[in-house]
Amino acid sequence: MFRQVFRIGARVAFCAPVPTSQALLHSSSARTAVCVSRAVFPSSFAGIGQPRSYASSAPIVLKVPPMGDSITEGTIQKWMKAPGDSVQADELVAQVETDKVVVDIRAPTSGTIAGILANEGDTVLVGADLYTITPGAVASSAKPAAAPKPTEATSTKEKEVAPPKEAPKPAVAEPVRATAVAPASKPSPAPAAKPSLASPGERVEHRERMPKIRVRIAKRLKEAQNTYAMLTTFQEVDMSALMSLRAQFKDEFEKKHGVKLGFMSTFVKASVTALAEQPIINAVIDAEKDEIIHRSYYDISVAVAGPSGLVVPVLRDCGGKTFSQIEKEIAGFGKKARDGTLTIDEMTGGTFTISNGGVYGSLFGTPILNPPQSAILGMHAINKRPVVVNDQVVIRPMMYLALTYDHRIIDGKDAVTFLRRIKEIVEDPVRLLLD
Repeated sequence: MFRQVFRIGARVAFCAPVPTSQALLHSSSARTAVCVSRAVFPSSFAGIGQPRSYASSAPIVLKVPPMGDSITEGTIQKWMKAPGDSVQADELVAQVETDKVVVDIRAPTSGTIAGILANEGDTVLVGADLYTITPGAVASSAKPAAAPKPTEATSTKEKEVAPPKEAPKPAVAEPVRATAVAPASKPSPAPAAKPSLASPGERVEHRERMPKIRVRIAKRLKEAQNTYAMLTTFQEVDMSALMSLRAQFKDEFEKKHGVKLGFMSTFVKASVTALAEQPIINAVIDAEKDEIIHRSYYDISVAVAGPSGLVVPVLRDCGGKTFSQIEKEIAGFGKKARDGTLTIDEMTGGTFTISNGGVYGSLFGTPILNPPQSAILGMHAINKRPVVVNDQVVIRPMMYLALTYDHRIIDGKDAVTFLRRIKEIVEDPVRLLLD
């Protein structure tokens, strides 16, 4: 009898082929699995007796682990190990791409990969056989350590036999090998000839598999377009006061909190204030029951660009967060998005979304809703423009704001009032202090 251990990022799910654990094996909620595993095994697998958990050295079939709520399948993105390769406990074996994140598959114990049961590019279901491993001590790390020891033991003998070794030296085979390797490495630049495929005058096409996350994004955006009655309202904001405030305190802020002071934290705080005053913007329709769900909490989704597409991690309970907390979380999400290490939980939920196309120079645009939310705020680039202030034409740094909302639940009056409130707060940030 043995246990199978699957690691998904920070999650660990233990599955044992005994009746008491069947609920864990068939649980569709990764969160439930984590709770059960922690109750039984409070520490990581590395500290639980290690190989002795496996009664025999027979190959063990490891399955595709649960990868989060609503995720039933994934695509094998890459195998890090091949049959016959040694693997240490918790070492990365493969990566499975889902429509939300890329999940790391790690070895539950040290041993040898006995077989691969799915190829790269194959779609695998949760619970399907993935690979087999033969548990056992891996001496790969000990081998190189043992090699230098004999050399030390025979060092004196080698010194005595030093004269005979001088005879092989004239054999210039070693330099020949070096020169032979050099030209072998030179042809490596040959792949550089590939760009010639796109040489002038040629019409070249190539196909590549669409990443699952991009497929998911495409479906969700089209569903939003087909389901929601989307309408967009606009405002322009004078960024002078906020830019002045940032310039005055950015160095002190970064020194104290270890993170740069940006504009996003102010827009998040302004959105929370406006959502509290216009709660219908934070509500959502339950189409199956023809009901409106009102929410008293503010989980703000922040659009972040990742290598495979746009992702929207969620800032939880923004009503109680400080500027520094918001900036730190956004910076952390940005790094995780670039590294591809965002977890499913970090991208689940959200009651309102903020998208900042201005970082890419977007002057004006209409954001599309992030289902099932009812509204999304679009920020844009800051540009100096002539505006009228107190009957005088002056140059001010201006930004266009766009609010796309679901007209089925939100009236134009509520949307305009909401966006107007954000404009007032951003143009006079002191309002945030006066609540």
